[in-house]
Amino acid sequence: MPFRLEQSLADARAALDALVADKGALDACSAACATMAVSLKAGGKVMICGNGGSSCDANHFAEELTGRFRADRAPIAAIACTDAGHITCTANDYGFDHVFSRWVLALGRPGDVLIVLSTSGSSANIVKAVEAGKERHMQTVALLGKSGGALKGKCLHEVIVPGATSDRIQELHMLILHAWCEGIEKLLGVA
Repeated sequence: MPFRLEQSLADARAALDALVADKGALDACSAACATMAVSLKAGGKVMICGNGGSSCDANHFAEELTGRFRADRAPIAAIACTDAGHITCTANDYGFDHVFSRWVLALGRPGDVLIVLSTSGSSANIVKAVEAGKERHMQTVALLGKSGGALKGKCLHEVIVPGATSDRIQELHMLILHAWCEGIEKLLGVA
């Protein structure tokens, strides 16, 4: 069967249409964005982590805030757990399940926001990161896929996006992350 770009784009559009039709997901997205803005206004920061492609999305989100999204403005406090030294050291000494939780315990402060990205919602290191965030009295936000997995119902705000495959789920996660950048700039009054 030959590859058809039109079908791939139609599948992506169908997933986006399903997300746009989900009022609960849209409300959760808006609430999460407001939570981030309140934390940032109070001097907090946003921390974000994920595995594989979600790690790349986490890094992209943090750089949009610390660098520049649309507005020419002061940098916004955000950090992604993508440091190879930390990840390999922690994985070697404590196991891969602890790479994000130790980072959260080291850098997270009460009132900060922890965003976790997981297409399955069941990655052990992401679950442990949320547990560490709660231990640090952080506000937790999850961008999930499929059924929400083990993280369903475990975070202050969660968005479970439609999509049968990780790539479609990650595409929607990235759209939400960009919308959050836009929203944070507007809520902080810098856009």
